[in-house]
Amino acid sequence: MNSKENPRPGGRSARVQAAVHQAVREMLAGMDRADVTIPLIAQRANVTPSTIYRRWGDLQELLADVAASRLQPETEPLKIGSARMDLQAWAEQYADEMSSGAGRQMIRDILAVSGTANAEKCSGYTQQQVRMIVARAEEQGEAFPTLTEVMDFVISPIMYRILFDQVPSSDYIHGLISRVMPQDAASRKTAEITPDASNA
Repeated sequence: MNSKENPRPGGRSARVQAAVHQAVREMLAGMDRADVTIPLIAQRANVTPSTIYRRWGDLQELLADVAASRLQPETEPLKIGSARMDLQAWAEQYADEMSSGAGRQMIRDILAVSGTANAEKCSGYTQQQVRMIVARAEEQGEAFPTLTEVMDFVISPIMYRILFDQVPSSDYIHGLISRVMPQDAASRKTAEITPDASNA
């Protein structure tokens, strides 16, 4: 967000942000997007238009900030079994949410602005979720890829598919994870060697 000021956390600044964000969410849910304007948002949030312009600059910056806020996870990744199983379940949910109509629109809003702050914020949310799963693997002594490997070889292909190709399927996501899991690689190597040995 290319904010025009540097608001302090808490206090009036936090209340203004909460009121404006809530007004935007309500208006996007109940009216045509093209009809949403800063004066209408200000009226609903009970603030002056100048307050919004001073803090966000323009409507697109505000929409990007709201989208980034909505993409912040509210809970930790589900714990359903091994860290690998947790990653599979989380990645499928991530793909479903991001590829939905609302998810795609939020991504477009974030990418529509020139600044990268909101995009980096969303990346940070994703990394935080993945980092929790990586930590579980370490606690359980489970072989697991690094945070960077998951981001580069699992999350990035999923996001590319959402933006430029078909919605990634569960099988596609499973394949991405299998390629970066050390134990899966070892299993594939054994499977490749065994037939040759049996035919010898």
